[in-house]
Amino acid sequence: MSRRILFLCVANSARSQMAEGLAHALLGERAQVLSAGSRPSQVNPYAIEAMREIGIDISTQRSKSVDEIDTASLDLVITLCAEEVCPVLPGRTRRLHWPIPDPASTDPALTEEQLRQRFRTAREQIRSRLETLVAQLELPPGP
Repeated sequence: MSRRILFLCVANSARSQMAEGLAHALLGERAQVLSAGSRPSQVNPYAIEAMREIGIDISTQRSKSVDEIDTASLDLVITLCAEEVCPVLPGRTRRLHWPIPDPASTDPALTEEQLRQRFRTAREQIRSRLETLVAQLELPPGP
């Protein structure tokens, strides 16, 4: 039986998109991985670039509203908000909270390289937590 995992944040543009891509790469067909936001926008180009650097293509992913997700069928919801208020889903679904700072910024003082580094840092924080989670989940052997 495959598990259904949702990565949830506000804009579904950076952290949850990178988490979805990383989880697909780590779990393959062993889990159905989704991402969504309470106020979806669009996938951030820096998130696409950060993932491309490690060989994962998220360029075809799109920002989705949590309203598009059948939340009753989820096995695990992972919220990725840090400084903003995370969406809350009702029900008894298992929840984890990974407070990862939003790498996106409109601060004009940040250079493009500083923004890239912020996304790389978020990506690595998510990857580390996912690797730990995958080791803890009871999933059938992968490819």
